[in-house]
Amino acid sequence: MAMEGDDELENGELSPLKPLSLENESSLHGPHLNHKPSNSKALATILGFQYLDGVAFNGIGANLIVYFRTVLHGNNAANAANVATWGGTCFTTPLFGAILADTYWGNYKTILISLFVYLIGMVTVTSSAFSATSKSFNCEGNSCQSSSTFLFCGLYLVAIGSGGIKATLLPFGADQFDDEIPLEKERKGTFFSWFYLCITLGGLTSGTIIVWIQENIDWGLGYCIATFCLATALAAFVLGTPNYRQRLPTGSPLASIVQVLVASYKKRNAELPRDSSLLYEVNKSTSGVQPKLPHTNEFRFLDKAAVVSALDLKDGSPQNSSSLCTVTQVEELKLFLRLLPIWANSIVYAAVFVQMFTTFIQQGSTMNMKIGSFSVPPASLCSFEIISVMIWVFAYNNYITPASKKYLGNGTGLSQLQRMGIGRFLLILTMLTASYNESRRLANAHAGETLSILWQLPQFFILASSEVFNNITQLEFFFAQAPDRMKSFCTAMVMLSMALGNYLNSFIITVIAKVTSGEGEPGWIPDDLNKGHLDYYFLVLAGISVVNLFAYHSLAANYTLKKVISES
Repeated sequence: MAMEGDDELENGELSPLKPLSLENESSLHGPHLNHKPSNSKALATILGFQYLDGVAFNGIGANLIVYFRTVLHGNNAANAANVATWGGTCFTTPLFGAILADTYWGNYKTILISLFVYLIGMVTVTSSAFSATSKSFNCEGNSCQSSSTFLFCGLYLVAIGSGGIKATLLPFGADQFDDEIPLEKERKGTFFSWFYLCITLGGLTSGTIIVWIQENIDWGLGYCIATFCLATALAAFVLGTPNYRQRLPTGSPLASIVQVLVASYKKRNAELPRDSSLLYEVNKSTSGVQPKLPHTNEFRFLDKAAVVSALDLKDGSPQNSSSLCTVTQVEELKLFLRLLPIWANSIVYAAVFVQMFTTFIQQGSTMNMKIGSFSVPPASLCSFEIISVMIWVFAYNNYITPASKKYLGNGTGLSQLQRMGIGRFLLILTMLTASYNESRRLANAHAGETLSILWQLPQFFILASSEVFNNITQLEFFFAQAPDRMKSFCTAMVMLSMALGNYLNSFIITVIAKVTSGEGEPGWIPDDLNKGHLDYYFLVLAGISVVNLFAYHSLAANYTLKKVISES
């Protein structure tokens, strides 16, 4: 027996490849892959798919609130609520898509079914837009309500379909690499960077070209282009089927978790053996190709689920039953529990990160937006941030990684935990830079001058570096550390942390606005920012980020990395 682990967290252990046949396919219990070598065509298809999905999804969502106002003539409060509810749904449905993938369908089938639902939703939204913007359309009486109903049907089909894609496409792409080949382990880390880059490029394309077409030519045409991109992605994905390595579903991970909890509670009075090798585990020859996990000393109370009692014996041998779990089952639950604090910490990071889409734009709207003869919309600096992400990804892969490997002398460079820590530190620098710029802007405003919007570029550039070090690595980390039967579910948790970060940000803003206003005071974030102190708000967020960084450092220092037992 040999122990395999990755102290630098650069790989998520996948099951060894085995040929699948009709005889053994139904009897295998582990998360295994069909016997195919990794294929560059498969990876290119998946990355192209992600780019086209980014164009399609953001082609619907990026300008949705403007569509509600200009075409359907909704009021501001209702429009904001509708967009927020839909956006929250889009980042909640991945959890359900992940459960279906991990339990029943597998990643490939989940992607395929989700794509059809997604495409139907896109066609519905596009048809609604063509109808609502036609010359014969008159938004009076029930006509506007009917168009809205049709639109919302399409939007929530998009939310359901895109949720299945968000949960499974990244794990599906990671499955294309063979972790038993060192070069492929390294290439997989690069794949996560390219995958994230395709997401941002899709957003950049839709946020510039498609949004411009929607507002200046025709809404229906803009949505039609987005729909065509998704249809192209569907066709390419289906045509690439022969090239894919596919992971089979392994049964409900939630059922396994419940079994461990129930078994450990039933045996709460049992005495744990001093020798952990006495805990129940099945031989690899009888457990398919699912890799076994070694025993760890955290959450010791759960080990009682693997204690063999008299009731678990039949003919003198232990029998797997609802009250007896293997060490691997127990350790899978431990892995999940270890991830939860890191996940909760990432919610706070997300709450500060989303300033790029809110207060940074509000700040820019009060600055001098003229650069020569051009006027720069504040929201367009988000495109600068995306370009900065591309620069940082290139710099990281080509300069930072080789330099860190040489300096650290470990062959892998910075670990995933170290990279996420750097990302959290850079977020503090971003907020301090934004606070400095805002204090300088206020000083200029009080002197009757207007600060150039170009002063915002450094804070967006530093934020992009934080995004590369944290957000990309976070996807890689959760995939690598997830239990094998919960890969898609843990990836979906990353999406959920972003959604919860938005809600937490709204809560923080509401509290600060209420605490700092009243008795004739406008507060830190009034409608007229020249009368407020947005710089103080950024300092508070920097302080929150400092506390979050110290909490993260404690969690990372005590984190037990995933290891896998294999037979040599």
